[in-house]
Amino acid sequence: MNASSTPSPPLVIPRSEHSISRAAISPNALKVLYRLKEAGYQGFLVGGAVRDLLLGLRPKDFDVATNALPEEVRRLFRNCRLIGRRFRLAHVFFGNEIIEVATFRAAAAPEREDAEDADADGDPGAGAGVEGDADADASAEGGADSRADQSTTEFSPPSDSEHRAFDLRGRILRDNIYGTIEEDVWRRDFAANGLYYNIEDFSIWDFVDGVNDIKARRLKLIGDPETRYREDPVRMLRAVRFAAKLDFSIEPNTEQPIKRLAYMLDGVPAARLFDEVLKLFLSGFGLKAYRLLQQYGLFEHLFPQSAAAFALPPYAYAAEMLERGLANTDERIAADKPVTPTFLFAVLLWSAVLRELNERQAGPTPDLAQLLQACDTVLRTQQSRVAIPRRFAIPMRELLMLQPRFNRRSGVKALSILQHPRFRAAYDFLLLRAQVGVADPELAKWWTDIQVLPQEERVALVQARPAEPAAEGTAAAPGRRRRRRRRGGAARS
Repeated sequence: MNASSTPSPPLVIPRSEHSISRAAISPNALKVLYRLKEAGYQGFLVGGAVRDLLLGLRPKDFDVATNALPEEVRRLFRNCRLIGRRFRLAHVFFGNEIIEVATFRAAAAPEREDAEDADADGDPGAGAGVEGDADADASAEGGADSRADQSTTEFSPPSDSEHRAFDLRGRILRDNIYGTIEEDVWRRDFAANGLYYNIEDFSIWDFVDGVNDIKARRLKLIGDPETRYREDPVRMLRAVRFAAKLDFSIEPNTEQPIKRLAYMLDGVPAARLFDEVLKLFLSGFGLKAYRLLQQYGLFEHLFPQSAAAFALPPYAYAAEMLERGLANTDERIAADKPVTPTFLFAVLLWSAVLRELNERQAGPTPDLAQLLQACDTVLRTQQSRVAIPRRFAIPMRELLMLQPRFNRRSGVKALSILQHPRFRAAYDFLLLRAQVGVADPELAKWWTDIQVLPQEERVALVQARPAEPAAEGTAAAPGRRRRRRRRGGAARS
């Protein structure tokens, strides 16, 4: 069946039969919807916002779909900017809130690759990825599936192939055909995300049995799952993310190809995967997302060096350390405390750094220069899979380089670490190491206690300690002369 020529009519759920109230919708999104309506265009709230409202959750983003072309949207809103080359979108700005307005498209389009999309209005940064965005359930992230009474029907995407370009693996490279709402369903991934809230009469339009999927708390792809994953392999990560975030199950046919097609993530641009990793691990459900990534064989394609190290007995503890770190991060997010990608990547890559250090180390005591080289080697290799920007990579390296300095507790200079801008993150990392038994718990307690002491007591405490030999991580490399210790017993850091 050709979906573009014989579209299925939607199941229209009237306001009296669903739970979405305009009071729960962003006032700015309502302004956009009403202005589109007043100008004679269709306006629908779409995607994750509709899903979350039906689940009783507060959406982080409110996205709109319309039959108005992007240029027509811009004429309606002075506070509007168009972004994207391949996927032209309208962003309507209301202070810190952006309402994304997408024109209905005629064919299944992949999620936009933000790193490649420049701002169509001339701002080179406006089309960039939302780094750290916890839940970008934008209109491009929707899905579609069959109606309940048509669950066995095989659907096919619109056959406008002359306007679309695919790579050899079946991934869509270009698709920018505007169409109708019936056709727009095809660029949405999961039925639970494929719902449209109509501002005209406050009804929900459901082409794909999405309401029932939400009630059943399941994720189901529209059409053939293997084809959809080949079109855009990031859909596999999104399946994991939504399952973890919403506590949904993944429908068996949607789940079945994931392990077999996990290798396709290797061809996804590394900058795009960086955004996806932040959404997976820094949104409050990182531990569950990690376990699902491992279950489906996806983690090894995001962090191959770490996955390889986890399988080796000397570094197996690092997997437990990562789980504890993700659990702590989830707790901080739940408590509305700040989190940083710097700490996340330090925990993710620690096992790989240690393995690299041990392979290049000629003696029993690590050398700071060798530790630095190991960090840089791992980071360079990792960039080919998940691109880590310098603003996170450099602080991450500093955090790891501070770990040996915690072993030095004699001499006033030992206290200088307390003034280091990465001290707090490095201290948290030390606590994590102590929890899994690879750092001395007494050492962690010492640094915990000294932080709350007055400066005079701190100085007296370190001066009372006997001079220590060169701390772990500050010894000279094999074959290199050890530096002479200064008075007070503190080695140069």
